[in-house]
Amino acid sequence: MWLIAEYEAVTLFSLKPSTATSSGGKTLLVPTPYALKMALLDSACRTLGVKQAESLWKEIRDLHVAIRPAPKVVVTNLFQRILKPFKNPPKEGTPDSFGTFQRTIGYREYAQLIGTMAVALEAGTTNREVLRDLLLNINYFGKRGGFMQLVKIPYDIEELPNQFVDTVNLRTSFSLYGTLQVLDDCAPELTFERANIYSGKKLKDGDRMRRNVILPYRMTSTSKSFSLYEYVAE
Repeated sequence: MWLIAEYEAVTLFSLKPSTATSSGGKTLLVPTPYALKMALLDSACRTLGVKQAESLWKEIRDLHVAIRPAPKVVVTNLFQRILKPFKNPPKEGTPDSFGTFQRTIGYREYAQLIGTMAVALEAGTTNREVLRDLLLNINYFGKRGGFMQLVKIPYDIEELPNQFVDTVNLRTSFSLYGTLQVLDDCAPELTFERANIYSGKKLKDGDRMRRNVILPYRMTSTSKSFSLYEYVAE
């Protein structure tokens, strides 16, 4: 049994791959299972309290996730001015010599998701209603400010529709026009303490699994400032 929630982006979406640096990195076209589970954990902490969220963490971490991408995505390609901490003390007399940050530029991408996207969770019956409530209280995915609006009350379905991309049981066949994305997920060993950014314990190597997923997107138009991807039915 799958629990499905449909969202529509109300601002630009951006989520860099976990291997990207602060100076660059292309945005992903969909939220990753890891980002979804962190959003569920955040929702649990805000609505149920940290203790209850900790008791739910194992079930959230082990959720089987599938994603139905938005029908179209337009990605902007741009460079913007950013501030980053100095690695070495600045030289005297330079414009940045009196500050702690240096002025530089970084490559950034922001995606406009056109139409609704959906996430599907294969979950048991124990905390199904709790998960439904948590999905109701999610308001952004990816970088803070990538706001999402729930457009339909989460509903149950027995068979996963073909439009969904399973992020665990990867297909052995796919469209030649598909787009490869590296989506990360929670490893079975990821503890609540390391998932909780306020605990002081950092993530370790292996806490985030990476999977190569083919999204049914075909790039149909591109220029120096944007790229347009459209959903390709298989």
